[in-house]
Amino acid sequence: MPTNPVSAYLGPLARLFALVAGYAVLGLSLLITTEVFLRKMFNVSLQGSAEFGGYTLATLAAFGFAYTWLDRSHTRVEILLERLPRGVRRVLDLISVLSITAMAVFMAWRGWAAMADSVAYGSLSGTPLMTPLWQPQAVWVLGLIFFALVAAATAVHALVLFVTGAPGLAEAYGAKSLGEELKEHAAQLNERGTGQ
Repeated sequence: MPTNPVSAYLGPLARLFALVAGYAVLGLSLLITTEVFLRKMFNVSLQGSAEFGGYTLATLAAFGFAYTWLDRSHTRVEILLERLPRGVRRVLDLISVLSITAMAVFMAWRGWAAMADSVAYGSLSGTPLMTPLWQPQAVWVLGLIFFALVAAATAVHALVLFVTGAPGLAEAYGAKSLGEELKEHAAQLNERGTGQ
């Protein structure tokens, strides 16, 4: 099977961002646990845990989009796709890549516009912390821009594969078949069993 150059070059960075976002969720969980404990035991509240939770989840989603896209884990309904002729599947896979790219670019553009408005108007959060909104939005927008760049790179690669008729479009950007998912899970179980 041909190697996907987009995954080879951008995949490690996407994975790193996904891991950092995952640790941020872990930190958020610890913050919320501490908040609940302090409220219950000492009737004291940490200000801002809900606010930071919203920022964390928005950033997690933005950075997670690229990793999920490269892993081919975005939700798709493939019940009919597997039964279609190969040529039709190639067209649908290309449309899928171009659609997600258009959506990623649109989200990055609108995210940038929202952050620019926050800077222009000096917008603050409606909480006691009065956080300047451009600060968490800047991290969120970076995630959206990274997703847009990854999606654009996949669109170029998918177009090249489609136009040249080269194999690998479905393997790189198509929906995972049930067989592929079972092989992945079996490989993960095998790694755990051997302790690697």
